[in-house]
Amino acid sequence: MQAVSMAIMNDTWASNEEVADPEVLPVIPGYHILIRPVSVKAETKGGIILPDSTKNDIAYLTTVGKVLAVGKDAYNDANRFPNGAWCKEGEYVCYGKHSGQKFFYKGIRLILLMDDQISMVVEDPKELDPTFNLSN
Repeated sequence: MQAVSMAIMNDTWASNEEVADPEVLPVIPGYHILIRPVSVKAETKGGIILPDSTKNDIAYLTTVGKVLAVGKDAYNDANRFPNGAWCKEGEYVCYGKHSGQKFFYKGIRLILLMDDQISMVVEDPKELDPTFNLSN
């Protein structure tokens, strides 16, 4: 019999947002970025409650987190990042569904990513709305 391991996807690795970020963070080495994942929203801007199937679709499309810390060497390679840092502490970023190392720190779920695993910065994660219909 073959054992099957189930990888935890980044979209399901989010802590309760009502719990504050840890006041003391671990030291982030080198090129790493410490992210606190943000959970998928439960309703649209208009107040419509989203069914679980739609939330699952949104989770598949958007993997977003808040940058808690940036390693001292992140974005320092001028050849790879000629325009400097892509993100800084306090910003919200998107990253790959299977990227990074997941761990608990002081009861909060966090992800440790490399600096080049950040795909974009978003002003507000609530603005990422895959339920928006472009034909409207």
